[in-house]
Amino acid sequence: MPRSRLSVVPNADAVRFRPTRSRPVRVRSRALAADAHFEPHRHAWAQVAYCASGILQVGAADPGSASGEVTYIVPPSRAVWIAPDALHSVHVLQAAQFRTLYVDASVAPAGWNGCRVLVVSPLLRELVQALDEPQLARPRETLLTALLLDELQAADTHGLGVPLPPAETGDKRLRALCEAVLRAPAERATLAQWAADVGASERTMARLFREQLGTSYQQWRQQAVLAHALPLLARGVSVSQVAFASGYASESAFTAMFKAAMGQPPSRFQPRNGPTLAA
Repeated sequence: MPRSRLSVVPNADAVRFRPTRSRPVRVRSRALAADAHFEPHRHAWAQVAYCASGILQVGAADPGSASGEVTYIVPPSRAVWIAPDALHSVHVLQAAQFRTLYVDASVAPAGWNGCRVLVVSPLLRELVQALDEPQLARPRETLLTALLLDELQAADTHGLGVPLPPAETGDKRLRALCEAVLRAPAERATLAQWAADVGASERTMARLFREQLGTSYQQWRQQAVLAHALPLLARGVSVSQVAFASGYASESAFTAMFKAAMGQPPSRFQPRNGPTLAA
């Protein structure tokens, strides 16, 4: 039986957590159930979407990307920077301890006009937790904020986004191909086979991937596979099952790809207390 989605009002309590020039970083913590979601919204400040536990899916209109529309999968080791005024939505894939950093536009790093996935260092994780302490003295908050902003700018970036051509202005064949791949991540069809299904040549589709998404089909499909695999791993599905469900003939080949992309083996993204397979 499918779970009902819990809609969360994005702007509730916004005044309390709104950043200012004098307090440029505010941290808001919430425990969110699986399948909770924030409808598309925007605000004047930047946001860092991060979860201490669980997995999020963040969709954002991103003028910094070739496509302008990107879906990100966010495990606890990653965070998504969302620029001021960017339209975005959040869907909780696995019950999450959600920590949102609201960052005043005046202290946003220069050039960070789009969205990006940040690697959460141990220091950054601890700084977020420290700023989330109740009754934090203002001098300490000021010092922690300055260090956190410096650590944000120094954070490594990571490609965990799956860009899609805009629904209204993008090429319809490319959109249909991308959606077909996302619906069937285990399908091992070549680009030529997918292209034939949407009535185009392989050469045409390869060109559209470069022009409209700024990537090759092979690179895009790897991102789609990671987006498919991470929620399965988080639910406790075995690595071998996830590999097969992602179109890989062997667990070793999937693990090699995953480790090269994520810097850690897939087992690190599974529950530590054993499998929790969904019914």
